[in-house]
Amino acid sequence: MAATDAGVELPAAIEKAPGYWSGVFRRFSRDPVAVTCAVIVLLLILAAIFAPYLGLNDPYKASMIKRLKPIGYDGFPLGTDEQGRDMLARLIYGGRLTLFVGLMPVVFAFFIGSFLGLVAGYAGGWINTVIMRTVDVFFAFPSVLLAIAISSALGAGMINSLVSLTIVFIPSICRVAESATASVRSLDYIEAARATGGNVLTILRVHVIGNVLGPIFVYATSLTSVCMILAAGLSFLGIGVKPPEPEWGLMLNTLRTAIYINPWVAALPGAMIFITSLCLNLLSDGLRSAMNVKD
Repeated sequence: MAATDAGVELPAAIEKAPGYWSGVFRRFSRDPVAVTCAVIVLLLILAAIFAPYLGLNDPYKASMIKRLKPIGYDGFPLGTDEQGRDMLARLIYGGRLTLFVGLMPVVFAFFIGSFLGLVAGYAGGWINTVIMRTVDVFFAFPSVLLAIAISSALGAGMINSLVSLTIVFIPSICRVAESATASVRSLDYIEAARATGGNVLTILRVHVIGNVLGPIFVYATSLTSVCMILAAGLSFLGIGVKPPEPEWGLMLNTLRTAIYINPWVAALPGAMIFITSLCLNLLSDGLRSAMNVKD
């Protein structure tokens, strides 16, 4: 038993009870699949960030006499592309754009969609109707077609890809945030906070956000792999990142004609997209289990 300042003894297990986030970390660390995927994603991010310091060849330097060399060619561990550029360097540098364009729209959509969902869920009434009916309009279109339509209207380029993908993911995050907020809006502790004179901003910041952020965050992490695939798809179609920038979707597009000449090299960008998206999916599942979020 442990004594408190008031002289009341509490069981040691209660006194030393771990916090919520320490429990999340403990459960997550016991999931070998999620931990392995987290390590792989972290290594990809670190490789992309520190690419200039890894002693790689110039990813933009072309050589027509070294076109489509196989994996293991002298000086080019992963061969060369259709213009004789080092595939290893382009894959690592391409991770910069692919991961950036694949992750940042989810981050932007998380903040914008969460804000709109919190406002709609807590305010209710006509405010909820206006926000949610506007959001419902975007659900009339498949996410792939909506991303293609917006990117085509805005034009090719990384910034336009970020904008189009952010717009695509805001509605789904907003709906999750609105549903989670509406479910806690009428609970006793919220009513007690209102009765004690708490203003709306204080109630949202102190009582609501902490209880709805978990489900929203976990759902947003599940969208990262989808966003990365969509971003690569836009580049593959020529309405995303522009050449000669190294980006996995764009590389897959430019190498598709070489599939019969050097299939292993041509498949490398697709393999990177597959491995990264799979790791992000499994990482999201592990995080969901660790946070014990119920669907």
